[in-house]
Amino acid sequence: MSLKTSNDAEFSEDIRKSELTLVDFTAVWCPPCKRLIPLLEELGQELGERVTILKVDVDASPHIAAQFGVMSMPTVILLKGGEPVERLVGLRPKEAYRGLIAKHSAAAAR
Repeated sequence: MSLKTSNDAEFSEDIRKSELTLVDFTAVWCPPCKRLIPLLEELGQELGERVTILKVDVDASPHIAAQFGVMSMPTVILLKGGEPVERLVGLRPKEAYRGLIAKHSAAAAR
């Protein structure tokens, strides 16, 4: 599964398509960001429809990055119903992202 790249024109619509959306704020010049992409692609394959995973290039879409206060890359923000509920800054193991999603998908099921 490749990650969908979202931009200023599509972002609002993209985050409405799923109850949980994991947004990867990235930049092409960021080495840790490049290492994160395959982890998120694997996670997307494993979790399927439970979460939408989007990639936002902060240089191409600075308004979205500013809206969420992104200052460092990679920054991953989990949105629930379009609202931010968790944020991880820096490269983390895949299990950190999986745990974040599991925590909030379990809460959504209650």
